[in-house]
Amino acid sequence: MIFDTDLDSDVDDVGALAVLHALANKGRAKIIGVIVTSDDMHSPLCADAINTYFHCPDIPIGVNKKANLRSFSRYTKAIAEEYPHDLQSYSDAEDAASLYRRILASQPDNSVVIVTVGHLTNLRNLLLSEADTHSPLDGITLVRKKVKLWSCMGGKYPKGREPNFYRPDPGSTTVCVNRWPKKVVFSGAEIGNPIKTGGEYLRKHAPRKSPVRRAYELYNQFRGRSSWDQTAVLYAVRGSCDWWSVHTQGYNHVFSDGSNEWRPSPDRDHGYLVEKMPPKELAGIIDELMIKF
Repeated sequence: MIFDTDLDSDVDDVGALAVLHALANKGRAKIIGVIVTSDDMHSPLCADAINTYFHCPDIPIGVNKKANLRSFSRYTKAIAEEYPHDLQSYSDAEDAASLYRRILASQPDNSVVIVTVGHLTNLRNLLLSEADTHSPLDGITLVRKKVKLWSCMGGKYPKGREPNFYRPDPGSTTVCVNRWPKKVVFSGAEIGNPIKTGGEYLRKHAPRKSPVRRAYELYNQFRGRSSWDQTAVLYAVRGSCDWWSVHTQGYNHVFSDGSNEWRPSPDRDHGYLVEKMPPKELAGIIDELMIKF
């Protein structure tokens, strides 16, 4: 599984990475790469610190080498400074599109799950990439050959406007959604919004040394946050289970401004999650996964 995250402005990215590690520790997933789609200079270091905390310090990390770097996150700098990690700077990380290609080329056909929980700049760069030393295939052909599923936190359903799709790079959204050659399932903002996690339960039960606990403390002092990104991870690893149903008739149309609308035809290999389990019950499942070590 490749985890593509804008680990910076919101804290549910941290929760989602924690959930993914918890599921990997149960043998339900294998994390083969983390793509950081962020212009926060501390974001890849924060990701490396979290991976290191979960005893996975060697997971490769890719970044957009053309990003104009800033420091703006409430938590990434502190996590990078307070927790051990090997990655020393943003510039030391691999180029994201190259890392995507290297990983995909090394994997069996139709085996890789990509989960995106941020904007889609790096995924677009993969799709538009050309043959290189990693593979003679162009990006779309490589994805068609190697990827099994894209689980995407983005959009609103049946229609609306959501930040991962419109900010800061709606052009990448239109490229990725319109040209994606395999199955994609979207977890819309309406799915994660009522699922509140990272509050008092996390404060009481997470290990005090946990960077996940620290990130939620830094973000809003454990007042809780919606679980948009965690839902995409859960679907990517476990499928819909008893948590959601999946609407699959039609396709997701994305406008040039990043807003989207589900259209009933033509039928493409698109789907979106529909609430099934009560949000409070699902929040308990996610909170429990977020405190695992």
